[in-house]
Amino acid sequence: MKIRDIIDYLHAIAPNHLQEAYDNSGLLVGDYNDEVKSVLVSLDVTEAVLEESEALGANLIISHHPIIFGGIKRLVDANYVQRIVKQAIQKNINLFAIHTNLDNVLHQGVNERIAQNLGLKDIDVLLPKPDATEEYRVGAGLIGALDEAMDEMAFLNFLKEKMNVNTIKYTQLIGKSVKNIALCGGSGRFLLQEAISRNADVFISSDFKYHEFFDADGKIIIADIGHYE
Repeated sequence: MKIRDIIDYLHAIAPNHLQEAYDNSGLLVGDYNDEVKSVLVSLDVTEAVLEESEALGANLIISHHPIIFGGIKRLVDANYVQRIVKQAIQKNINLFAIHTNLDNVLHQGVNERIAQNLGLKDIDVLLPKPDATEEYRVGAGLIGALDEAMDEMAFLNFLKEKMNVNTIKYTQLIGKSVKNIALCGGSGRFLLQEAISRNADVFISSDFKYHEFFDADGKIIIADIGHYE
């Protein structure tokens, strides 16, 4: 099996054209025609991940976040990005990222996996892309419903357990039961107003800044579980 075969399989699930304009998903280092020996999957490509890949004999690292976002003008050892790219080339390790295109597909995407973990039903894209149809559900975030309504604090404890996190940053409780859940894996602050307009009781995401928590305005509970989680 070649690198190209694995990439084609993944792009059948999350086509590369669905990535956001700022993103840099795809094969970042390597050769489409290399034979795959073994694959390592990670959230990010770090030097530790690269070392683990080499130790395991894996010549393909599939990461969610691209190691290269902006242009690289030189490959010396000035920063961790340059070091990792340089070492990957030297060690013949292919680096492939599948980022916002995997975020933007409803089925088999990041958000569906979180929704399944929480047992949400009747899921749909929170903010569909302009070309989305009833059959082709693509866009940002997800909204769904719990089987039964829960007390706010009970839900936050449930979320903590299901997502295996020690801490959740959340806004002031508003004294109503929780049923409709909006979520966005990664940094989803831009979807807060959409979650409110879709009558979500809770919005689960990450990377909210201090003042942005006030934007909940007593209409929704923001539950920031962290980007890594």
